[in-house]
Amino acid sequence: MLEGILIGLSTAVTPFNLMMVVAGCVIGTLIGMLPGLGPMSIIAIMIPVAIGIGDPTSALILLSGVYYGAIFGGSTSSILLNAPGVAGTVATAFDGYPMAQKGMAGKALTIAAISSFAGGSLATVLLMIFAPALSSVALLFHSAEYFALMVVGLSAIAAFAGSGQVGKALMMTILGLILGTVGEGALSSTPRFTFGILDLQSGFSFITLAMAMFALPEALFLVMNPARSAEQGSGKITGLRISRQEARTIAPVIGRQSVQGFFIGVLPGAGATIASFLGYAVERNLATKEEQAEFGKGSIKGLAAPETANNAACTGSFVPLLTLGIPGSGTTAILLGALIALNVTPGPRLMTDEPDVFWAVIIAMYIGNLVLLILNLPLIPYIAKILAVPRNYLIPFILFFTLMGSYIGQNNSTELLILVGFGVCATILRFANYPLAPLLIGFILGTMLEDNFARAMQLYRGFGFLLERPMTLALLALAAILVVLPSYRAMRARRRAMREQGVAEGD
Repeated sequence: MLEGILIGLSTAVTPFNLMMVVAGCVIGTLIGMLPGLGPMSIIAIMIPVAIGIGDPTSALILLSGVYYGAIFGGSTSSILLNAPGVAGTVATAFDGYPMAQKGMAGKALTIAAISSFAGGSLATVLLMIFAPALSSVALLFHSAEYFALMVVGLSAIAAFAGSGQVGKALMMTILGLILGTVGEGALSSTPRFTFGILDLQSGFSFITLAMAMFALPEALFLVMNPARSAEQGSGKITGLRISRQEARTIAPVIGRQSVQGFFIGVLPGAGATIASFLGYAVERNLATKEEQAEFGKGSIKGLAAPETANNAACTGSFVPLLTLGIPGSGTTAILLGALIALNVTPGPRLMTDEPDVFWAVIIAMYIGNLVLLILNLPLIPYIAKILAVPRNYLIPFILFFTLMGSYIGQNNSTELLILVGFGVCATILRFANYPLAPLLIGFILGTMLEDNFARAMQLYRGFGFLLERPMTLALLALAAILVVLPSYRAMRARRRAMREQGVAEGD
């Protein structure tokens, strides 16, 4: 591990990569502060820029900086306007906004910045410790295991669905798998499902699909659902310091939620949103009765818990992404596609085959947390002015970079028609409350699943690999459990509700 850290330091501290860290953090912070625009949208827009850089390490440093920068900066609009910039900062508004209403906006921003920095930094250390352990199974993985691993990744899509929406998530995943079959097959170079259209011979572009699923619908939503204006503004914010007693109060909260948030982020499909809500709930249950009464009214524990957990979860989500090739969230699903577009294959062999990429990203995460702390303490009162950007400037900005990114990615005007078509469909699906992340995961993992399945079938001359390799069988069993478990829990919850209703009616 020490050798890897030295490799990462030598790669990450080059002037160009340091510039990418700062650029990613600044862009992510600014976008995260805008209500309704999350890291998925901006990363989808930034992918063509990252590919244009050429160097996979620099490109991934830029995109990862945008990712945790957006989560870091999303707390600003939550605290100042009660309008979360990203889903992972919704819980931040529970106590951050009441603190701002009490005239403690500066203190709330300070607590959020310190908690985010500590959570991200401690999670980076945990990433250094646990990532090598996961990569040690590299020699045990063959095509059969990779196939089963992709099935596990696909089975975890239930976590992307809301309550009672597992069926919708499965349908979207299947649709993504179908889209992934367009173009040349894994066993031959014969085009399939192209309907004679030459532009579809190489399949749908990931960049076009990602921006059609996330960036374009955001612009359309801004047009159709105008958000409330920033009536309260962000005047001069003072009183950024916290007392020693307050620091001692939030210290154990930060420690607990850094660990908990990291391991929640490691779980495929969990992500920062689940980590923040769970962190808030755990700390509220652990608090004394007097402290519990303050939750929702401006509790510093209630603010520190979700801010620590969501940033730790962002870092934790890089464990399955880099070491297993499984996206831990919708955003890392886009990052996975970006890695593939950069000719970097994430998985158990990434640490040994390309250690400079792996360790440079981890070191850049810690550097990025330092940059974000600098941005969020002295500069956030001024950066908050971005919340007042008029909508008539914001919408053309999103549309321009979405259309240009799709065209530059393939240098083909047909991509614009595909982008608009998929974008309209994605908007309709969002209105129908269908989750879009499973579609993208199905599209990304489907190609890798087919390739590894084809190689395993050729190597073992049939389905014998399912029984000959115990690890493959174990992974497929895990996938089956991940599919059945959410439905089982939902069924138990319905039965419990029916019993309680029956008892109430009987009384």
